[in-house]
Amino acid sequence: MTKIDWYIIKKFFSTFLFAISLIIIIVIIFDISEKIDDFLLAEVTLNEIVFDYYLNFIPYFINLFIPLFIFISVIFFTSKMASNTEIIAILNSGMSFKRLLIPFIFSSIFITVISFMFGNFIVPESNKTRIDFENKYLKKRKIVRIKNIHLQIKPDQYVYIESYNRSRDIGYKFTFEKFENGKLKSKLSANYIKFDTLSKKWILNDYKIRNFYSYNEEILSGVKLDTLINLSPSDFAKTNKLVETMGMFELNKYIKDEEIKGKEQIIYHKIEKYRRIAFPFSSLILTIIAVAIGSKKIRGGVGINLGIGLALSFSYILFMQISTTFATNGNLSPALAVWIPNIIFFIIGLYQLKIAPK
Repeated sequence: MTKIDWYIIKKFFSTFLFAISLIIIIVIIFDISEKIDDFLLAEVTLNEIVFDYYLNFIPYFINLFIPLFIFISVIFFTSKMASNTEIIAILNSGMSFKRLLIPFIFSSIFITVISFMFGNFIVPESNKTRIDFENKYLKKRKIVRIKNIHLQIKPDQYVYIESYNRSRDIGYKFTFEKFENGKLKSKLSANYIKFDTLSKKWILNDYKIRNFYSYNEEILSGVKLDTLINLSPSDFAKTNKLVETMGMFELNKYIKDEEIKGKEQIIYHKIEKYRRIAFPFSSLILTIIAVAIGSKKIRGGVGINLGIGLALSFSYILFMQISTTFATNGNLSPALAVWIPNIIFFIIGLYQLKIAPK
C-alpha cells in the first residue's frame, strides 16, 4: 500500500460514512415526524422508542442504503479528484488505471463483506425486536380468516382446511390424508381443530378416521382426539415479515420445510434468500462503475457525474423491481431474478472501464 492508496481509502470511507450517516439522520427525522402521533396514542415509553425501535431500525436501513451510497460517495469524491486534476497527476506519475482501481476495490470488498454479515446475521436479529415493536404499537391487528388451505406437510401426507381463524387458532372442516405408493392409506377428518399452546398438539373435535386396507376399510370415530401433526399456527401467517427475522442458516432450513408443504409464498422466501447474497456484491460492481465515470474530467464537473450516478442508481433499483416481479408473477428463477441487475451492471462496468481514461 502506497500513500496514494491510503489517501483513496481514507477518502472512500470518510465520504461513505458521512453520506450514510446523513441519510440515516434524515430518515429517522422523517420517520419520527410521521409516527409521533402513533407513539403518543400508544403511550410508548422513550426507552422503548429509542432502544427497541430506532436502535434496531438503524441497521436495517444502513444495509438497505449501502450499495446506493457507496455508488454516490465514490462518484462524488472521484469526480472531485478528477476536477482537481489529482487523477491526471496520479496517472502521469506512472500508475496505471488498473492499479488505481486497487484501493477502490479493496475498500468495496471490505464493505461487501460487512453488508453480507449485516444482511444474513445482524439485521435479522434486530428485525425481530423492530417488527415486534411495529406489530405491538404501530399496526392494528386484523382478524383474518384464511380459506381453502392445501398443504403437503410431509412426503405422501396432505392437509386440507376449509377455513382457519388466526385469532383463535381454530381450523374448520379439517382433513388429513396419508398415501403410500400413490394409494390412499388413511383419511382423518374433523369438524374443527384447535391448537393447544401448552401441549403443542392439535385437538380434533368430532373426528372420523378411515383406514384403507387391500380389500376392506376400517372406520373409527370419536368426540375428541389429541394428535401430533407437522403443522403449527405460524404456517397460516399470511406475512413475508417472518423471513426478515431469520438468519441465513435458519432461512435455508425454513425454505426446505416450506417446499415440502408447497406454500405459495415460497417464491418470496427464495427471493429473500438469493437477494441477501446478490445485494452485497452490487457494492463492488457499482464501485467499479463509479470510479470509471467519476475519473473523467468533464465540463460541468461533479454535478454532471453525480447526475449520471443518480440515474444509474435508480436504474439499478428499477431493474431489481422488474426482475423480481417476473419471478413472483412469472416463471423466472428467483436466483436469476435477483442476479440480473448485477449481471447487467457488471457488463456496464466492463464497458465503462474500457473507455475510462488511461
